[in-house]
Parts: sequence; C-alpha cells; structure tokens
Amino acid sequence: MSIAPLTGARYLLTGIGLILRPGLRRFVIVPVLVNTLIFAGATAYGLTQFADLIAWLETLIPAWLEWLTWLLWPLFILALLVLVFFTFGLLANLIASPFNGLLAEEVERHLTGRSPSDAGLAELLRDLLPTLVDELRKLGYALFSAVPFLVLFLIPGINVFAPLLWFVYTAWVMAVQYADFPMGNHGLKFRAQRARLRERPFLALGFGAATGALTSVPIVNFLAMPSAVAGATALWVGELASADQDASRGGVD
Repeated sequence: MSIAPLTGARYLLTGIGLILRPGLRRFVIVPVLVNTLIFAGATAYGLTQFADLIAWLETLIPAWLEWLTWLLWPLFILALLVLVFFTFGLLANLIASPFNGLLAEEVERHLTGRSPSDAGLAELLRDLLPTLVDELRKLGYALFSAVPFLVLFLIPGINVFAPLLWFVYTAWVMAVQYADFPMGNHGLKFRAQRARLRERPFLALGFGAATGALTSVPIVNFLAMPSAVAGATALWVGELASADQDASRGGVD
C-alpha cells in the first residue's frame, strides 16, 4: 500500500528524470534560464536584507519562550527562506508560464504518445496574454491565501506553530501552481483544478512539499521549475486524469 505524500514526492523525482531526456531538454532551456536569473536575484536580495529580517524575527519570540530560542531559530530561518524563494518563485512562474505549458504538453506526449493539443510557436504567441492572465490569477490566489498564515507569525504563542503551518500552505500552493500546466492544457479551469487536487490532498501536499524543498536548495533550485512542471504532468497522467475530465472543463472562477 503506497503512502500518498511519498507517492506525490516521488513524482517530483520522476520530473527531474524526465527533463534530462534528450527529446525534452530543448523545452527546458527557457524555464531554467528564467529560474536562474530570478533566484540569483532572490539570493542577492535575501543576503542584503538578512540582518534586518533576523532582528524582526527576534521581536516575534515572546519572553517566556526565550529558553526555546535555540530550537525556534532553525524553524524561523526555514520559514524565512521558504518565504523569499516562494515569492520569487511565483514571479519566475509568471514570466516562464507560456513555455511551461509547452513543456507540459511535450512531457505528456512523451509519457502517453498523445498530446492535449498540437500547439506550435504561433499558437504559443496567440495564447501568451490569456496565459499571463491565468498566472496573475494564481498569483493573486497565492498571495491572498498567504495572509492568515503570515498573521500567525505575529501572534505570541501561536507563532511557534507558524513555520509548520506556513510549510503546509506552501506545499499546497506549489501543487496548485504546477498542476495548472497539465490540467490547463486539458481545458480545466482554475476552480476545477483545485477541486481535482482536493480529491487527493495528501498526494498533492506530498508533491508540493517536495517541490518547496527543492526550491530552497541553492544551485539545485535552478532546475526546480521545469522539474516540477514535468513532475506535475506525470502526476496528472498517472493519478489525476480521469474519464470525466471533459465534464470538469466547464469549471469557472
């Protein structure tokens, strides 16, 4: 019997293997380039702001928990790293979204011998604006959903659990972010995509958690975006696609 979170995480490893295949490498160039530039900027920004952020974090630890500082520091630092790289990751996905959709199509063709469409460069350019609009919608969803989790960092006592809750939130948003590419290629709207993921929440969280972890690893995170797109496509093909997907295409936000 498989454990859903581990199964979800394994699909990210599948994605890493897929983007190294000779027939798919050329579709990875633009996402990797965008990811490299964005995360290099994120790293530089984080280093310049680190001291101020640490001072801010110190104000969040109540006096009665000072004796636990040695244990809380790693959790706060982890949450801080996830926050910085998560924010810049959303920006990278926004910029590279048209190419990620094309990568998802090619991965699905590789896995199944079929493609959700025969889109070429002309169609990619035609769909550029709608794709960016969809990405902005996902960005708005991610940022709006983040508010209550960020508020938890400001509540004494409860903020002890804030890093863990933030990690769960990040895992879910990562799953939503990358599952959109294969699902969107099949015409599923954003609401229908989230509904499909909620049918297998632990599977989705496992995939999202693994993606978030990969995103936070320096150097390796340059491959996080295309790996997650390929992994999410494999997840769609292997676990989430079903005969009734055409019925779900009418979902609207």
